[in-house]
Amino acid sequence: MKIGIVGTGKVGCACAMATVIRGSAREIVLVNRTRKTAEAVATDIRYGVPLGRKVDIVDGDYGALQGAGIVLITSGVNEKTGGATDRSDPQGRLRLLDANAKIYRDIVPRIVAAAPQAVLLVVTDPPDPLADVARDTCPHAAVLSTGTYLDSQRFRVHLGRHFDVDPAHVEAQVIGDHGTAQVFLWSSARIGGVPLAHLLKQRGENLKELRQSIEKDVRYANITIIEGNDASQYGIGIVSARIAEMVLADERAVVPIGSFQKKFGVTLSLPSVVARSGVVRVFEPELSDEEHSGLEKSAKILQAALGRVRHQ
Repeated sequence: MKIGIVGTGKVGCACAMATVIRGSAREIVLVNRTRKTAEAVATDIRYGVPLGRKVDIVDGDYGALQGAGIVLITSGVNEKTGGATDRSDPQGRLRLLDANAKIYRDIVPRIVAAAPQAVLLVVTDPPDPLADVARDTCPHAAVLSTGTYLDSQRFRVHLGRHFDVDPAHVEAQVIGDHGTAQVFLWSSARIGGVPLAHLLKQRGENLKELRQSIEKDVRYANITIIEGNDASQYGIGIVSARIAEMVLADERAVVPIGSFQKKFGVTLSLPSVVARSGVVRVFEPELSDEEHSGLEKSAKILQAALGRVRHQ
């Protein structure tokens, strides 16, 4: 099993560390525009490998990606550098699309030429339209976006904190785009099989107030993190490692992850079965009228962003 990671900035390094610590693959290859940087990161992590699972982490050029089952793409301008840290900006991460689309059009063909059978996982922001740019550039590639998988974990963590339970046992998902129009599935959120509405009634609490608080915390979690630590990196690193494991092990796990949705004409996140070849099946959850409208809005925002960058 082999994972490729293209880009060794803060997110790429977080992905590398997470995959090594988790033992996500037997071999991990780091590729970067500046080879010396990739070499330094691989060397640094390698010194700690004897204390964990058996993993080989190396640096290389694009040719070294040959044989990888999945390639995590993290290259591009990040949120802080690209000016995507204003909570009042409706564009959010989409402000990075134009610059990062140019980068993707350059590197994706190189990745596919070296590893034509690999699943491509777009980690760079904004991941959903960049997945479509990658697919446009190399139509036969299997392309996924990390999508709202991280947002869903953040949703679970904040709900777990509110109800004082282990978030691993909270059932809650965010779908749509990994951005300001993401859709929180409150209608199907549960803890131990019990609907949140029922739990809140027992506690004498108001769902509207909880929604406002948690959606704000989750929607702008990246900005809050960046304000304190320059980059939102560790959570996405762990999430990316977990997705890589699903693909390499042909797990058929069901998670909210981004893939091309023919119905909407763009990549966005819905509960999906992740296997060796990428997303093999998509489930459309039962949505409230408000959630359905939110998903339509999310899709339209992505359609507009992709249409703009396609005409560059």
